[in-house]
Amino acid sequence: MTESNDGLTVAQMSAETGVSGHTLRYYERAGLIRPVTRNSGNQRRYSRADVEWVRFLLRLRETGMPVARMREYAALREQGPMTTGGRLNMLEAHRTRLREQIAQLTAHEHALAEKITTYREQLDALEPPREDSKHA
Repeated sequence: MTESNDGLTVAQMSAETGVSGHTLRYYERAGLIRPVTRNSGNQRRYSRADVEWVRFLLRLRETGMPVARMREYAALREQGPMTTGGRLNMLEAHRTRLREQIAQLTAHEHALAEKITTYREQLDALEPPREDSKHA
């Protein structure tokens, strides 16, 4: 999408991020994104920095960070560089939880794969030999 001199419209921002206009407005009300600049017609205009920030919020949400923690992170971000240590700690803790979840999911996937193999072997044992395998 092309950005006008005034920034991205809600529709353009939605297309860029995959986030609906409703969700963008919710993020603004919830304090996840700073109040958005508006043009002379009072229409929201998003910057490139807003696009990257919303993409980062989506990444946090899709990796299981609760909205309350996202709000806390966003508030720290608004305070500037003096909160870098706090934000780093939050992200490291989130990454640790994510890695634990990935390990648990991997273990579950392996258990399912074993069960699938067992069932396939049982079904193969029950099937009569095919006609083409008799002449082999």
